[in-house]
Amino acid sequence: MATTYTTLTLSLIALAGGLGLLIAGGEMLVSGAIRLAARMDMKPLLIGLTVVAFGTSMPEFFVSLTANSKGHPDIMLGNVVGSNIANIGLILALSALLRPLFVHYTRLRLELWAMLGASCLFAAIAWFGSFNRITGLLFIALLIWYTCFVYRHPASKAEPLAEEKASYFLIILLCSLGLVTLALGSDLFIRGAVDVALYFGISDLIIGLTMAAVGTSLPELASCISAIRRHHTDLLVGNIIGSNLFNLLMVLGGTALIYPFAIPADLLKRDLPVMIGFSLILLISIITKHQVSRLAGFFLLAAYGIYMYSLI
Repeated sequence: MATTYTTLTLSLIALAGGLGLLIAGGEMLVSGAIRLAARMDMKPLLIGLTVVAFGTSMPEFFVSLTANSKGHPDIMLGNVVGSNIANIGLILALSALLRPLFVHYTRLRLELWAMLGASCLFAAIAWFGSFNRITGLLFIALLIWYTCFVYRHPASKAEPLAEEKASYFLIILLCSLGLVTLALGSDLFIRGAVDVALYFGISDLIIGLTMAAVGTSLPELASCISAIRRHHTDLLVGNIIGSNLFNLLMVLGGTALIYPFAIPADLLKRDLPVMIGFSLILLISIITKHQVSRLAGFFLLAAYGIYMYSLI
């Protein structure tokens, strides 16, 4: 029995240590990416939709790739879908409770519909029960098209982000250290998550939807709090939308190119409808109110709490 408790303790330490490395690595990568964007005079909304979204999606990518390579694709799928749900139901909701998020629908129209469209496309693919390399290539192609289109989108014509210009040496150092830390953290996190799941008899999918999803969404929370302090609500909402798109197109697409995977039926019946529902709520809120109000934030947070309770 003592040996069992010792094993569980070590697994929890590995889980916490891996999560800490993921958060630190994501923060370094995002910090380096924002500094690079500032040197290139990119605009806040464009930074949120591309650079920050890419950086904050890297923990999901590393965790997903590691989980799939170790034979745990359900953790990978739960991580992606759960992170998208947490980004809206937890991160965006908490941000709206701190300060109402005013966003004009016309500036994010394409991105909002793209997020909803990518979610529905994944649900349609999930109906067939597998995600192959050809589908992965399609998702990567859609990501490249989206990024190029957003770069030329009129919404990018806002004022540049007021950020002190850093040296390229510091930018490269931050990005490199971030990527290395993410790789180490994802390996440690998956080892701990698998051991904890085995100990408590929890399925890989639930681990992915809960611990992995919330853990890898923490970089989004950090970047959102930073955006609130600087009154960049465009960057904040753009980060959430862009991150969800990158999770679907880059993480799923990139992972499938290397390791094709099966999709469990539970994901289609329970979790994908929730992900699509949260995307619809965000879309409707911005179309009708041009903001995510505190009331909407409270509703999203309550709905997320109910969803998490249903997984227990």
